[in-house]
This record gives sequence, structure tokens and C-alpha cells, in this order.
Amino acid sequence: MEWLWPVLIIVAVLLLVGIYLWSTYNSLVQLNVRVDEAWSGITVQLKRRADLIPNLIETVRGYAAHEKEVFEGVTRARAETLSASGPAEAGVAEGHLQQALRSLFAVAEAYPQLQASQNYLQLQHSLVDTEDKIQAARRFYNGGVRELNTKIKVFPNNLFARGLGFSEREFFEVSDDGAISEPPRVQF
Repeated sequence: MEWLWPVLIIVAVLLLVGIYLWSTYNSLVQLNVRVDEAWSGITVQLKRRADLIPNLIETVRGYAAHEKEVFEGVTRARAETLSASGPAEAGVAEGHLQQALRSLFAVAEAYPQLQASQNYLQLQHSLVDTEDKIQAARRFYNGGVRELNTKIKVFPNNLFARGLGFSEREFFEVSDDGAISEPPRVQF
């Protein structure tokens, strides 16, 4: 009967470790799915913005047809944004698109008739709304990444999280802070 207590203690410890691993694994899976969902939200908003840009280009082009370089730059930046496959690439593309949109709005400022166009004003409003949604989606994504990365890095999770297939995720950061230090100017 003396051997029973050590066996019970070992079984209890193994049971506690098993419960801990099970609950930690499940929470890591939940955080991972939340980050995937948040990234999906960002891509939806980036796509929405990319869909607005051709309409905006066509509206401005009707007034400023000779500004070919600006239109091509915005189109290239839009394509780069759509083809970005992860947070790092999206951050670089985001900076390029911000610069291109700044050029487009600078051209639009030179045409008062364009500034008064109802179609142009509606597109600007939609773009501002989309930019707000992108910003909110980025905050949600980065918050999820922060939680997941923290859970992976804390002790004792750091001893086995990578072995279970979990790795840290990238934050969605714009690589060129200067490109976004001043948002595109949208005047109504």
C-alpha cells in the first residue's frame, strides 16, 4: 500500500499537466483563428478600397486627361496592394498606395469643377469611410497578433508552443512611416 501514494501523486501531476496542455493548445488555436479572421477583415477592406480607386481615377481622368503618370502610378500601387500576400508585403504596398493617392488628390485640387462634382464627392466620402475601416481592421488584427505572440512567448508555453505548430505572426506595419505620416488629403 505504500507504493499507492507515489503512484497517485504521479497520476495527479500527469493529469494536471495534460489539462494544462489541452487548455493552452485550445487557446492557441482560438487566437490563431482570430488572427486569421482579422487578416481576412483587412483584405476585405483593402479590396473594397482597390475597387473604389478605378472609379476615382476615371472621374479625375475626365477632367485631367494629360496626367497620365499619376494615373499609372495609382494603378500600379493598387495592383501591388491586391497582390500582397502577407502583412509585410501589404505594409510596403500600403505606403506606395498612400503616396500615389496623394498625387491623385493633388491633381484633383487643380480642377474646381471636379471638386464640385457629386460623383467625385461621393467617391471621396466612400474612400474616407474605407480608410477608417482599414484602420480599424488593422488595429483588430494587430491586437490579435499581440495576444497570440504573447501567449506563445510566455513561460511555460514557450517550451512547447512551437513544437505544437504555433509560431509568432507578423504585425501589419507600414514599412515607410513617412508615407503614412500624413494621410491623403481629401477635401469636400
